[in-house]
Amino acid sequence: MQPRMDVSQLAPEAYKAMFALEKYLAASPLPKITLDLVKLRVSQMNGCAYCVDMHSHDLKSLGEPDERLFSVVTWREAPFFTPAERAALALAEEATELGKHGVSNEVWAEASAHYDPPTLAALVTAIATINAWNRFGVTLQLVPGSHRTPASEATA
Repeated sequence: MQPRMDVSQLAPEAYKAMFALEKYLAASPLPKITLDLVKLRVSQMNGCAYCVDMHSHDLKSLGEPDERLFSVVTWREAPFFTPAERAALALAEEATELGKHGVSNEVWAEASAHYDPPTLAALVTAIATINAWNRFGVTLQLVPGSHRTPASEATA
């Protein structure tokens, strides 16, 4: 499997801007686990195999137990998430789907109850950023695991 093109080489300024958002998020007050849970859930929703793989491994490297990783897709039914994480995941889902009425007042209020304004701003930025990354991954057919394996192994 080969990606369709390497946008990082063809549009390096675009990738540089995306990585600037990642740098902001890494320094933001949003907890790293929450950030990666949101990235994983949004990537699942968008069908980005590359990002699902990456963020699953990121969470595992942070010490997340298998039960939580396996249950991100069913977080509403699983007992493994805190109220704050649930609020972040609900906001991520509504902001990703952006139905006819956008993000509901109820979901926004719940997220606002768990996160102060700077952290909530970081959460909104994280959701927008991972949605953009997913558009790169899905459109370009990025290969899951290729970010951690030599190119010769990823194409085998």
